[in-house]
Amino acid sequence: MPSHAPALHRSTDTTVHTVHRLLRRTALACAAGALLLGAAAVPAQAASPAPQGAPVRHHFDLDHAGSTVAAHEGRSSGPAGPLVTQTPGMDVAGWQGGVDWPGAAAGGAAFAYTKATEGTGYTNPYFTQQYNGSYTAGLIRGAYHFALPDASGGTAQADWFVGHGGGWSNDGKTMPPAVDLEYNPYGADCYGLSRSAMVGWIRDFSTTVLNRTGRYPVIYTTTSWWTACTGDYSGFGGTDPLWLAHYAGSVGALPAGWAYQTIWQYSDSGPLPGDQDYFNGGYDRLRALATG
Repeated sequence: MPSHAPALHRSTDTTVHTVHRLLRRTALACAAGALLLGAAAVPAQAASPAPQGAPVRHHFDLDHAGSTVAAHEGRSSGPAGPLVTQTPGMDVAGWQGGVDWPGAAAGGAAFAYTKATEGTGYTNPYFTQQYNGSYTAGLIRGAYHFALPDASGGTAQADWFVGHGGGWSNDGKTMPPAVDLEYNPYGADCYGLSRSAMVGWIRDFSTTVLNRTGRYPVIYTTTSWWTACTGDYSGFGGTDPLWLAHYAGSVGALPAGWAYQTIWQYSDSGPLPGDQDYFNGGYDRLRALATG
């Protein structure tokens, strides 16, 4: 047996060297393949990368992370100086998660709007906590829908909204449903619609909400967006309350048709969770809006 030992060692060494060569060749081949695949995946002229944190539009509805107003119109420190009686409130969405509603009430919030839906496929996973939690904490609560006018019609989106939290009850604690009409976070600011088509979309949405809930929806927008995307259409001012977003020291110019704002969103951050809002009047007038 001792005479076979050297031959066994040489055979083992040869096998090990062979395995090592095969492993090295395999590794080199994989690396080369990865480089080739990477090169094939890069277009001849690469597109400019999206800004860090920018939302990506897929073929299903997403929850955009926050208001688009500041990115398009800037922001300032908020209201400057005393105002006619205003009632503080807030609005929140799913990306903010669970909200400390007792803390918000203790911080002075009297009302809150909660995002319920977007398009015709998205529902806020935190809607129950936010909508019911604000009510339990004593706030007058309401639900809003983030509109995607390029995705489906106003009637379809209103139906989706009302069917998934956008209702109304005459209990003195529920605000009218609201629709969020602002810069498209996923593409063209006006969603590729003409001004007349946008007005038609909003009319369909508003009429459907009225027919299903008995209340015209509150319209959230900015003067700049409204002017650009509806041609400063004045036909909703007599029916749909205005929720104006304007991050400045004063409300500023209003869209055509409205003599005053019902709610002013004056900042996207502040002492309350979510966006900061003022109802234009005292608490008794806020209750009047809730009861219709």
